[in-house]
Amino acid sequence: MSFLALDIGSSSIKGALLDLDRRVVSTTTRRPSPKRLPGPALHFEIKLDEIIAAVRSVIEELLEAENQIEGLISCGQMAGMVLVDPAGNAQSNYLSWQDQRGLEKHPSGTGTYYKVFCERLGSEKLSELGHECKLGSAASLLFWLAENQQLPSHCMPLMLADYVWLKICHAEAITEYTNALGSLNLQTRQWHLEAFRDLGLAEVDWPRLCDPFHAVGELATPTSLIPCYPSVGDHQCALAGTLLQQNELSINASTGSQISLLADSHQPGNYQVRPYFDGQFLNTLTHLPAGRSLNVLVDLLTEIARSQNIELADPWEYIHQVVPTANSDLQTDLAFFAGPMGDRGAISNISVDNLNVSNLFFAAYKNMANNYESCANRLSPARKWNSLVLSGGLAQNSKALRDLVLTRFPGTQRICETTEETFHGLLVLALVASGRAANLATATDLMRTEN
Repeated sequence: MSFLALDIGSSSIKGALLDLDRRVVSTTTRRPSPKRLPGPALHFEIKLDEIIAAVRSVIEELLEAENQIEGLISCGQMAGMVLVDPAGNAQSNYLSWQDQRGLEKHPSGTGTYYKVFCERLGSEKLSELGHECKLGSAASLLFWLAENQQLPSHCMPLMLADYVWLKICHAEAITEYTNALGSLNLQTRQWHLEAFRDLGLAEVDWPRLCDPFHAVGELATPTSLIPCYPSVGDHQCALAGTLLQQNELSINASTGSQISLLADSHQPGNYQVRPYFDGQFLNTLTHLPAGRSLNVLVDLLTEIARSQNIELADPWEYIHQVVPTANSDLQTDLAFFAGPMGDRGAISNISVDNLNVSNLFFAAYKNMANNYESCANRLSPARKWNSLVLSGGLAQNSKALRDLVLTRFPGTQRICETTEETFHGLLVLALVASGRAANLATATDLMRTEN
C-alpha cells in the first residue's frame, strides 16, 4: 500500500505515490496552477473552484495507478489565505502569497498599508511572530481587508491546502503549526491574539492548531475511505526531505535560496524563525539571491538574440562548461530582488580583460557563497553546527558553485541528490503518520540508513 502525496504550489499542483515500505517516491504527475484573476495591479487572487478541480484531477490520475492507498498527506504555501464562514463556506477567492496590495497607500497618508501594519505591531511582536509578517501573509492581508471594511464578520482564515481538504475530504477546519507562518506567537506556540487585536482583527476566528500526524478527514473513493492528514508548510517539508538533523546547517540553492538551522527552543535573532516538526523551530534566512537572480544575467546575455527571433541552445550548458575555468577579480552582487542581502545588485571592477561569461558567473557564484557564509554567521555567530547539507537544483548542477560553497564550510558535508525534496519530506512525515516511526527524528534516521 502507498500514501498519496500532494504539493499544492504556486506554479503547479504536483502529486505522487509514496511507497512507505520500500521508502521511495514512485508515480508522479502535475497540473499547472490556475491563472490569476483579472483585478487591480497589486492584487493576486485565484478562483477556488479551479484549484479544487486541478487537485481532483491529480488525485484521480494517481488513483488509477494505485487504488490501495493508506493515507493522503500534503504540503502547500505558508502564506496567502482563503476566508470561510462558520459553516466552512468560502467568503473570498484564494488571496495568494504573491498578493502585494499592502504596498498601496494607506488613507492616513503615513505610508503604505504594510508600513502601518508593521508600525502597529511594533518590533517586539514582530519578533514574537518570527519576523514572518511579510507582504502576502495572512495577517497582512487581513489587515488590508479590515482597513477597507471588506473583512466579513467572524470569518476564519485558512491556508489554501486546508481549504481544499475541507471541501474534498470533509476535513476539520485546522492549521498545522508549520503553516501558521507570521500568525503564531512562537513563545507560546499559539495564535498571537494580542497582535491581532492591535491590528483590529479581534473578531477573526482562527482554526484549531494541530500536529501533522493525526487524520482530520477522509477522502471517499469507490472502494475505500482514505485518511487525510493536515497539510504542512512546503519549506519545512522540503527540509525534512533533505533528512536534516540537529546541528546540521542546510543551504538550499535553487530558483530561490535559503539557509536554515534547527533549534529546540525559540531563539529570536536577526533572522526568521519558523515552527518545525516535533515541537522544534527553524532559524532561517530566505529569499537569498540564487537562480532567479542568475536568470537576470542570462536574460541580458540573450536579449539581442531574442530580439531577432534567434533561438539559442540552452545557455546553461555553456555556462556550466566555462565557469570552472574562471578566477578573476570581476565582482558581481546578485541582490537584484529585495531580500536579506539588499535590493540592488551590481557588476563592478570591470576591465577590458575580465568581462566575459566565464568570469561573470564565477563572480556571481562567489557572491552566493559569500552570502551563505555571512548568513550562516547571522544564524549562529558561534558556528554551532557540525555538518552541512547542500540541496537544490542549482547546487546539484553546478560544480563550480558547490566547490565555492563547500570550501567555506569545512567539516562533514553531504549533497542531497534528490530533485523532489518536498515529496521525500512527505515520505518522512508519512512514516510517522502511518505508525512506522515514532517521530520525525526516528523517521529521518530510517531514511538516512536506507540512503
